[in-house]
Amino acid sequence: MALVASGAEAAQAAEGLLRARYPFVPLEEAEMIVALGGDGYMLHTLHEMLARQRVCPVFGMNRGTVGFLMNDWRLDGLVERLAHARAFSVAPLAMTATTVTGEEVRHNAINEVSLLRETRQTAWIEVSVNGRVVLPELICDGVLVASPAGSTAYNLSAWGPILPLSSRLVALTPISPFRPRRWRGALIPDELKIGFRVLDPVKRPVSAVADQREVRDVSEIEVCVDRSEALTLLFDPEHALDERIAMEQFAV
Repeated sequence: MALVASGAEAAQAAEGLLRARYPFVPLEEAEMIVALGGDGYMLHTLHEMLARQRVCPVFGMNRGTVGFLMNDWRLDGLVERLAHARAFSVAPLAMTATTVTGEEVRHNAINEVSLLRETRQTAWIEVSVNGRVVLPELICDGVLVASPAGSTAYNLSAWGPILPLSSRLVALTPISPFRPRRWRGALIPDELKIGFRVLDPVKRPVSAVADQREVRDVSEIEVCVDRSEALTLLFDPEHALDERIAMEQFAV
């Protein structure tokens, strides 16, 4: 196993304690990764694996703030915890964005792909599913596509639905929609492609954000689930990811 940690003071201190207790190998030799930090650092670790095209299971321990994607921090019993951990497969979203200058940019997202207005002007966006226009004109601050693993993050704060991890759905959720007034989003089977066309990308510019990676001044965006890039997260059996997501439906 390899060990990685965020730059936060708590994560750095935990890294020192773990390295003094357990043997770790270099990252390039790892069959499993232990990550110390918060949810943002977990996303960073997963994206780094995708970029290196070397994917292995990740067991996170929370040395950040919320830690929804992390296990509890404990120094003792790490080897035993890893041996009994439950594995969950998470398929990332694949975003292909075309800018107003014709540049094509591709990024993956673990949580969500968001389209956001860049100025005070509302965005005007056409929405299609598998090439069929389903909303000719969505006037809004933005719109997002969330995976089940990310449905409790930005999607939930935008009043989107919480998706069970095994649902094979993605959430299509508007952000502060003005027209249509009564549209509050949709659930889309994850084998379908979702397309967006910015109707006035010069006067009403829009950016596309795949997790933390932003592409500005986009004109067209396509989002789909890429199962060929599936990632594996490891959790303690008593605090597994599917149960956490399910229980978020009852949080008050």
